[in-house]
This record gives sequence, C-alpha cells and structure tokens, in this order.
Amino acid sequence: MAPTLTEVAQRAGVSLSTASRAFSEPDRIAQDTLDRVVRAAAEIGYVASSPRRQRSGARPTRATTVAMVVPDLANPVIASFVKAAQAHGWYRRQILVLTDADNSPDREREILGELHGRVDGFIACSPRLPAHDIVELCGDAPLVLVNRDSDEVPSVLADAEHGLSQAVEYLRVLGHERIAYVQGNRLSWSNEHRVAAVRRLAQENDVDLEVLGWHAETIAGGNAAAASVVATGATAVIAHNDLVAMGIIEGAAQLGLAVPDDLSVVGIDDTTMAQVAKPQLTSIQVPMSRAGVISVDLLHGLLAAEPADAEAPRTVHLPTQLVVRQSTAPASGWNPREARR
Repeated sequence: MAPTLTEVAQRAGVSLSTASRAFSEPDRIAQDTLDRVVRAAAEIGYVASSPRRQRSGARPTRATTVAMVVPDLANPVIASFVKAAQAHGWYRRQILVLTDADNSPDREREILGELHGRVDGFIACSPRLPAHDIVELCGDAPLVLVNRDSDEVPSVLADAEHGLSQAVEYLRVLGHERIAYVQGNRLSWSNEHRVAAVRRLAQENDVDLEVLGWHAETIAGGNAAAASVVATGATAVIAHNDLVAMGIIEGAAQLGLAVPDDLSVVGIDDTTMAQVAKPQLTSIQVPMSRAGVISVDLLHGLLAAEPADAEAPRTVHLPTQLVVRQSTAPASGWNPREARR
C-alpha cells in the first residue's frame, strides 16, 4: 500500500492539515516545519497529489475522482442519495468512490485520512464526526457536507422542521394531546436538529411531548423502543426515520396494540418502504435524492474554480413535507368539531 499523508504527518510530528499545507500552500507554514514534512515524505516515499482544477466554466478534460462517505448504505434513504449522486456525477464527469463508515466516527476519520491525496474531492453525507474535524482531515481537497452544517465549506441540509411542523399540528388536530419522539444516533446532526425542532413545535401547539433516548436507526432499533413508547402513555409517536417507525409498529403489535387504532405512528424520510408497509406509513418526505444532485453540483463548482475565484461557503436548505397514509388516525374520543376550534 502506498504511503499516506497521515503517515507523513505522524512521522513529521505535525497535524494532518499542516502536512497538507506543506504540499499545497508551503508559504503558509514555517520553514523548519516545511523541511520536516518534506523530509518525512521522502523517507517513506510519499508522493503528493494535488487537486486537479480548471477555470470556472471549462469542460473537464477527464473525469475527476470523488470520495463519498456515508454512514450506512443499508439505510434506503442513504441508498437513494448515493444513486442520485452517482447518476448526476456521471454527467459531471465525476467517478464516485463509495465508502460506508458503519456509523463510526473513528472509521470516518480513518477513511478520510487514507483517501486524502488520492482523490480530487470529498462528499460526506450525514457524517458522525464534527464538521471542523472533517475539514481538517480533508485538508486542501474540495469538500461538500450533507446533513452537517458548517461555515467553512458548502453544505446541503435537509431541513425536517417544515415536515415536523406539519406532523405535530396534524396530530394535534386529530386529538393527540401526548406524543412521543424516538431519537436516532446521538452523533447525527439530523437527530439533534429534529429533537430541538419537535420540542419547540410541541410547546407551540400545546402538546405534551416525551423524548425517548437514542436508538439504532433500524427496524430493530424501533422494535426495541416500542415498549418505552407505550409506557409513556402517548397516543402518537414520531420516529427518527421510517425504519425505526416500522420497528415501532412491529413492537406495538407484539405488545397487543394496533396501529393506528391504539397508536398513531409517523416516520421520517418517506422511503419506498413507507408506501408498501402494513399499514402504509405516514412519513415526512425528505428530498435526499435532490440532496445528492446538489452536492455533486456544489463539488463540481469547487473543482472547476481557481482558488482566487472561491466564494463564501454556501448552505442549501431543502424543505420537507408530511405525507399522510394509513398509520395515523384520530385519537380515541376525537371530536372533529372540537378540532376545528
């Protein structure tokens, strides 16, 4: 295996970002530090690979290589993001190298470090590492973040607040005075953002809210959360994603509860699985396919621009929408006349 920039940094006793600047912007670091990095690179046989750029608007003469890091390719919403990004990347002459970090920040760190200097740019989707750490690891390579906000690099954020607002108001109108929210991964930007939004929305709609702990973002995670949901006395629950929601439906059935008669369930993502679930799942539509296309376009702009042409990092917010299906119904004793007041 070829020597990596991470190994150069370790041998020279400097940070990864400093080692990166030694090859991309040597005038920005002290001469003795530069000498150490260059000497370390020579000792282990590291050959720097600088990002290949062109002037804005020029057509690439060859394809660029882009590393795409995702947290869990088994998640259908991540798969839809990847599929859209790969299709659009082909149009943009980008070859995507896909890596699955298995929801591990340590694995993300290792992947980014190993691929630095071997690819032209990075797209990190729903990463578990903090944004600044990712920026440091990518060094001078163009980077776009998805579902992780940053003031250092462009980002694409699927803002679930729009759909959550619709969901909370919808459940309130159906007579649900107490709802539960099942969290996803504790390192997820989306989870943090959604919990903060649903807390505020519940207060604004005069709805009692019970926020449950972190769970695996899988059907098994939702199944494990079902008993806790029932124990809250909530008549409705919003889950971090569709997989968790379907797990809650399965777990509720094992406890003798019917959905939606005894418990209304709302998911987030509106995957194809929501449409074929039994009952069909009410879900908040999150445009992750659109996020895949936009992230490729943003990275294309970074790759095509000269450093002097770089603009301030751009953040793209994508709205979400509630899609009502069979897994939600009025609470017991619901009076439509009271709901209209």
